[in-house]
Amino acid sequence: MVLWVFGYGSLIWKAGFNYDEHLVGLIKGYRRVFYQGSTDHRGTPEYPGRTVTLEPLNHQVCWGVAYKVSGEEDKQIAITYLEVREKQYDMKAYVDFFTGPAATSPAVTGVMVYIASPDTKINRNYLGPAPLEEIANQIIHAKGPSGPNRDYLFHLEKALHQLGCEDPHVIDLANAVRRLLSESGSL
Repeated sequence: MVLWVFGYGSLIWKAGFNYDEHLVGLIKGYRRVFYQGSTDHRGTPEYPGRTVTLEPLNHQVCWGVAYKVSGEEDKQIAITYLEVREKQYDMKAYVDFFTGPAATSPAVTGVMVYIASPDTKINRNYLGPAPLEEIANQIIHAKGPSGPNRDYLFHLEKALHQLGCEDPHVIDLANAVRRLLSESGSL
Protein backbone atom coordinates (compact mmCIF):
# COMPACT_ATOMS: atom_id res chain seq x y z
CA MET A 1 0.00 0.00 0.00
CA VAL A 2 1.11 3.53 -0.71
CA LEU A 3 0.37 6.73 1.17
CA TRP A 4 -0.97 9.75 -0.67
CA VAL A 5 -0.88 13.13 1.08
CA PHE A 6 -2.63 16.27 -0.17
CA GLY A 7 -0.88 19.59 0.42
CA TYR A 8 -2.84 22.81 0.07
CA GLY A 9 -0.68 25.20 2.15
CA SER A 10 3.04 25.12 2.86
CA LEU A 11 3.24 21.46 1.82
CA ILE A 12 2.90 22.72 -1.76
CA TRP A 13 6.32 24.39 -1.73
CA LYS A 14 8.00 22.49 1.09
CA ALA A 15 6.96 18.86 1.48
CA GLY A 16 9.70 18.03 3.97
CA PHE A 17 9.57 14.27 3.37
CA ASN A 18 10.65 11.85 0.64
CA TYR A 19 8.06 11.04 -2.00
CA ASP A 20 8.03 9.00 -5.20
CA GLU A 21 5.92 11.32 -7.31
CA HIS A 22 3.57 14.25 -7.05
CA LEU A 23 0.49 15.32 -8.96
CA VAL A 24 -0.99 18.78 -9.31
CA GLY A 25 -4.74 18.76 -8.95
CA LEU A 26 -7.67 19.44 -6.69
CA ILE A 27 -10.12 18.12 -4.20
CA LYS A 28 -13.82 18.89 -4.55
CA GLY A 29 -16.25 20.19 -1.95
CA TYR A 30 -13.71 22.29 -0.03
CA ARG A 31 -12.22 25.76 -0.18
CA ARG A 32 -8.93 27.03 1.29
CA VAL A 33 -9.34 29.70 4.01
CA PHE A 34 -6.98 31.54 6.38
CA TYR A 35 -8.97 30.56 9.47
CA GLN A 36 -6.41 28.51 11.44
CA GLY A 37 -4.23 30.16 14.03
CA SER A 38 -0.55 29.26 14.04
CA THR A 39 1.17 29.52 17.41
CA ASP A 40 4.07 27.22 16.58
CA HIS A 41 5.22 28.18 13.06
CA ARG A 42 3.96 31.56 11.82
CA GLY A 43 2.97 33.15 15.10
CA THR A 44 3.17 32.77 18.87
CA PRO A 45 0.63 31.95 21.58
CA GLU A 46 0.56 35.68 22.40
CA TYR A 47 0.09 36.72 18.75
CA PRO A 48 -1.07 33.87 16.50
CA GLY A 49 -0.43 33.95 12.80
CA ARG A 50 -3.00 32.74 10.29
CA THR A 51 -2.54 29.70 8.10
CA VAL A 52 -4.89 27.86 5.79
CA THR A 53 -7.34 25.13 6.54
CA LEU A 54 -10.15 23.64 4.52
CA GLU A 55 -13.77 24.65 4.83
CA PRO A 56 -16.36 22.24 3.41
CA LEU A 57 -18.38 24.01 0.75
CA ASN A 58 -20.44 22.51 -2.07
CA HIS A 59 -19.40 23.33 -5.62
CA GLN A 60 -15.95 24.57 -4.52
CA VAL A 61 -12.52 23.12 -5.27
CA CYS A 62 -9.14 23.45 -3.62
CA TRP A 63 -6.04 23.11 -5.78
CA GLY A 64 -2.83 21.68 -4.41
CA VAL A 65 -0.37 18.83 -4.72
CA ALA A 66 -0.79 15.15 -3.93
CA TYR A 67 2.39 13.32 -2.89
CA LYS A 68 2.81 9.57 -3.30
CA VAL A 69 4.94 7.90 -0.64
CA SER A 70 5.83 4.23 -1.09
CA GLY A 71 8.05 1.99 0.97
CA GLU A 72 7.28 1.26 4.60
CA GLU A 73 10.22 3.21 5.97
CA ASP A 74 9.45 6.34 3.91
CA LYS A 75 5.76 6.14 4.89
CA GLN A 76 6.60 5.91 8.60
CA ILE A 77 9.08 8.78 8.36
CA ALA A 78 6.55 10.93 6.45
CA ILE A 79 3.73 10.23 8.92
CA THR A 80 5.95 10.91 11.94
CA TYR A 81 7.15 14.16 10.37
CA LEU A 82 3.63 15.28 9.40
CA GLU A 83 2.17 14.49 12.82
CA VAL A 84 4.63 16.99 14.31
CA ARG A 85 4.43 19.59 11.54
CA GLU A 86 0.63 19.51 11.34
CA LYS A 87 0.00 19.04 15.08
CA GLN A 88 -2.30 22.05 15.29
CA TYR A 89 -4.61 20.46 12.72
CA ASP A 90 -6.95 18.21 14.67
CA MET A 91 -8.56 16.19 11.85
CA LYS A 92 -7.45 13.97 9.03
CA ALA A 93 -9.74 13.25 6.11
CA TYR A 94 -9.35 10.86 3.21
CA VAL A 95 -10.52 12.45 0.00
CA ASP A 96 -10.69 11.91 -3.73
CA PHE A 97 -8.07 13.76 -5.76
CA PHE A 98 -8.74 14.96 -9.30
CA THR A 99 -6.29 16.25 -11.90
CA GLY A 100 -8.78 18.76 -13.29
CA PRO A 101 -12.12 20.37 -12.44
CA ALA A 102 -13.97 18.61 -15.27
CA ALA A 103 -12.75 15.14 -14.24
CA THR A 104 -15.59 12.90 -13.12
CA SER A 105 -13.38 10.07 -11.89
CA PRO A 106 -10.68 10.66 -9.28
CA ALA A 107 -7.04 10.15 -10.23
CA VAL A 108 -6.41 8.90 -6.68
CA THR A 109 -8.83 7.92 -3.93
CA GLY A 110 -8.11 7.94 -0.21
CA VAL A 111 -5.66 10.85 -0.21
CA MET A 112 -4.89 11.94 3.36
CA VAL A 113 -5.32 15.62 4.20
CA TYR A 114 -4.92 17.50 7.47
CA ILE A 115 -7.76 19.86 8.39
CA ALA A 116 -8.23 22.22 11.31
CA SER A 117 -11.79 21.86 12.55
CA PRO A 118 -13.84 24.91 13.55
CA ASP A 119 -14.67 23.28 16.91
CA THR A 120 -12.83 25.53 19.38
CA LYS A 121 -13.37 23.02 22.19
CA ILE A 122 -11.08 20.62 20.32
CA ASN A 123 -9.07 23.04 18.19
CA ARG A 124 -8.05 25.91 20.46
CA ASN A 125 -6.15 27.60 17.61
CA TYR A 126 -9.12 28.00 15.29
CA LEU A 127 -9.59 31.72 14.57
CA GLY A 128 -12.40 31.53 12.04
CA PRO A 129 -13.59 34.08 9.54
CA ALA A 130 -12.95 37.79 9.90
CA PRO A 131 -13.04 40.81 7.59
CA LEU A 132 -10.26 40.74 4.96
CA GLU A 133 -8.52 43.81 6.40
CA GLU A 134 -8.47 42.27 9.88
CA ILE A 135 -6.95 39.03 8.60
CA ALA A 136 -4.40 41.02 6.55
CA ASN A 137 -3.43 43.13 9.56
CA GLN A 138 -2.96 40.03 11.71
CA ILE A 139 -0.77 38.42 9.04
CA ILE A 140 1.37 41.56 8.75
CA HIS A 141 2.17 41.60 12.46
CA ALA A 142 2.50 37.88 13.21
CA LYS A 143 5.89 36.19 13.26
CA GLY A 144 6.92 32.79 14.60
CA PRO A 145 9.79 30.29 14.59
CA SER A 146 9.23 29.56 10.86
CA GLY A 147 9.32 33.26 9.98
CA PRO A 148 6.89 36.10 9.31
CA ASN A 149 3.30 35.13 8.62
CA ARG A 150 3.31 37.33 5.49
CA ASP A 151 6.06 35.10 4.00
CA TYR A 152 3.72 32.10 4.33
CA LEU A 153 0.98 33.99 2.47
CA PHE A 154 3.31 35.22 -0.28
CA HIS A 155 4.94 31.77 -0.71
CA LEU A 156 1.47 30.23 -1.05
CA GLU A 157 0.39 32.84 -3.59
CA LYS A 158 3.57 32.24 -5.65
CA ALA A 159 3.35 28.44 -5.40
CA LEU A 160 -0.28 28.43 -6.57
CA HIS A 161 0.60 30.77 -9.44
CA GLN A 162 3.45 28.45 -10.48
CA LEU A 163 0.98 25.54 -10.50
CA GLY A 164 -1.34 27.55 -12.73
CA CYS A 165 -3.98 27.85 -10.00
CA GLU A 166 -5.82 30.98 -8.99
CA ASP A 167 -7.35 31.11 -5.54
CA PRO A 168 -9.34 34.35 -5.10
CA HIS A 169 -9.11 34.21 -1.28
CA VAL A 170 -5.30 33.96 -1.39
CA ILE A 171 -4.95 36.62 -4.10
CA ASP A 172 -7.30 39.09 -2.36
CA LEU A 173 -5.55 38.58 0.97
CA ALA A 174 -2.05 38.95 -0.52
CA ASN A 175 -3.12 42.15 -2.27
CA ALA A 176 -4.61 43.51 0.96
CA VAL A 177 -1.36 42.74 2.83
CA ARG A 178 0.73 44.44 0.12
CA ARG A 179 -1.55 47.49 0.18
CA LEU A 180 -1.33 47.79 3.99
CA LEU A 181 2.45 47.34 3.91
CA SER A 182 2.73 49.97 1.19
CA GLU A 183 0.55 52.41 3.10
CA SER A 184 2.70 51.95 6.21
CA GLY A 185 5.94 52.28 4.22
CA SER A 186 7.00 48.71 5.11
CA LEU A 187 6.97 47.31 1.58
